[in-house]
Amino acid sequence: MSQNTGPLVLPSVQQEQVKPPASGGMSEMARERERLAWILLSPTILVILVVALYPLLQTFAFSFTDARLGSSRAVHFVGLRNYFDLLTDRRFLSSILLTVNFAVVTVIFEFALGLVVALVINSNFRGRGVMRAAILVPWAIPTVMSTQMWKWMYHDVFGVVNDMALRAHLIARPIAWVADPAVIFPAVCAIDIWKATPFIALMLLAGLQVIPQDIYEAADIDGATPLQQFWMLTLPLLRPAILVALIFRTLDALRAFDIFYVMVGNRPRFQTMAVFNQQILVEFSRVGVGSAVSVIIFVLIALFVFVYMKFLNTAEA
Repeated sequence: MSQNTGPLVLPSVQQEQVKPPASGGMSEMARERERLAWILLSPTILVILVVALYPLLQTFAFSFTDARLGSSRAVHFVGLRNYFDLLTDRRFLSSILLTVNFAVVTVIFEFALGLVVALVINSNFRGRGVMRAAILVPWAIPTVMSTQMWKWMYHDVFGVVNDMALRAHLIARPIAWVADPAVIFPAVCAIDIWKATPFIALMLLAGLQVIPQDIYEAADIDGATPLQQFWMLTLPLLRPAILVALIFRTLDALRAFDIFYVMVGNRPRFQTMAVFNQQILVEFSRVGVGSAVSVIIFVLIALFVFVYMKFLNTAEA
């Protein structure tokens, strides 16, 4: 049998070079889909511009004026005076420190506990569905109602918290959780952690549900321990859900108002930026200064979001 030792000649169809599509590598179908996406998103973008962007720009504009609520006098441009007055006001600086401390403490504990809860309810066990529904109860209760409920539980004479702590010999005498300045901050943090941990757990559970199980089976075959699988597989793949959960919870914590207002009212030592802003706007009717406070809160939230994005992107790289 003779063998053909000549060069292999491919059919003309296979020899043709595939020409890249025009317009930077985007096909006509892709361009059509992109145009359709913009058309469908246009109403939503328009609503966001009207509902969110316009009030934000108005707040920025008012922050440079001496506008007052219900005043008939002319509004004057004052430049950066509102910001200078705020940043030299000890009460406002104290409110910034309190708000940041509250956000850092609560978000750290909520993330740690939420991750544990999400890992537990993501596993297979009897009654998993009931447990998933039960953990959402604290988050579903309105903040004002849950804070008032905890305020009753914190009562120094009739509260169940002191009663249980005394029975367990954790304290020697009842503690005035709402009146004692030394324990007000941890008491408020405990309420927020109890309420917001289910939200973090729900967000992380959604991220865990989309992780394919094949990679864990492959890791088992390779001999990876559960701890190695958690650090090398679960956490990296869970990073998008972690980012969303941290951003949402930090945003809420930096805007904390109702939980502090219900617990301690307008007590100067325990005013968050939102409580301070409410007093400036409602009691003193100073719209210009209140708008400046809102802008500072907005900048602080944007700074935290930038840090989260930078940190998680660096970890991914």
